[in-house]
Amino acid sequence: MDLKKIGQFLKRLRKEKGMTQEQFAEMMGVSGRTVSRWETGSNMPDLDILIQIADYYEVEIKEILDGERKGEQMNKEMEDTVLKVADYSNHEKKRMAGRMSLLFGCGLIAFTVYLVMEYMGVADVKGIQEDVASAALGFAYGIMIAGVLYTSGCLLKFKAFKKRLLKKN
Repeated sequence: MDLKKIGQFLKRLRKEKGMTQEQFAEMMGVSGRTVSRWETGSNMPDLDILIQIADYYEVEIKEILDGERKGEQMNKEMEDTVLKVADYSNHEKKRMAGRMSLLFGCGLIAFTVYLVMEYMGVADVKGIQEDVASAALGFAYGIMIAGVLYTSGCLLKFKAFKKRLLKKN
């Protein structure tokens, strides 16, 4: 997939409609900068927006991904499949956002417990208070690390590496 070629094709389609990037961005519900990134090939639209773009410009998604017109019409089954994939993708994004909200909420509570104990001056008192404060701070820090690993995709890479490693043995 040649992102530069796709970007040039998207720009050509927009200009054929006589629209500015800002006008097109407003219609698609994104920023003008986002449209600019699409057209320079530095970024690609999400799948659900890609479907809207194809519908608006009356081209196939395949044509957009190839960066040129083909002249064939996408059959209904293919369009339905792509729409289902887009719905699935949106569902997965919402599910991940829910998990991240829960994760960071727990981390925020733990850090708040630590801050309250520190403010009250009991975090440094030897005994159970110090243990609770240390545990709260450690939990909050662990949540941040887990959040970064989860959102960056490192956990998926690690899982794939582990799977490959276990297959070789």
